[in-house]
Amino acid sequence: MSVFVVDTNILLYAADRDAPPHDTCRGLLLEWRQHPSPWYVTWGIIYEFLRVATHPRVFRTPCTLETAWRFIQALLAAPSIGMLVETDRHQQVASEVFAQLPGIGGNLVFDAHTAILMKEHGIRTVYTHDSDFNRFPFLDVIDPIHQVRRITPRGGESSSIR
Repeated sequence: MSVFVVDTNILLYAADRDAPPHDTCRGLLLEWRQHPSPWYVTWGIIYEFLRVATHPRVFRTPCTLETAWRFIQALLAAPSIGMLVETDRHQQVASEVFAQLPGIGGNLVFDAHTAILMKEHGIRTVYTHDSDFNRFPFLDVIDPIHQVRRITPRGGESSSIR
């Protein structure tokens, strides 16, 4: 298993027992918790999870902050999970990505931050149900809910595998 990042929506589905993809996403988190290979989240992903999980107009059955934070604490207790943070190269990598993808704006800025952190740390794979990550040609995007994987060969065109 290669190194990867888990996006907010996978965490939300794993936490929401009423969500149709709950079993799939919860099963993946349980599997990753037991696996020795490193996997990552960002503080942005954590805070977005807390924002959505506690929002009464977004989350079907909103959690209290205490319940959502306990979920995150359990997640962060996994021995192989890591936290991606900005390095001294962050500004340079962000400039490269923004130059490569000039149409980034609005809600895509949040995903760009995650993608930039991934590039900064040399991580290519993201597990997400958010198709916006397909806009970043340097990422391999895995949607475990639809069982779709978009692989971008280095320097080549992307392809999807079901």
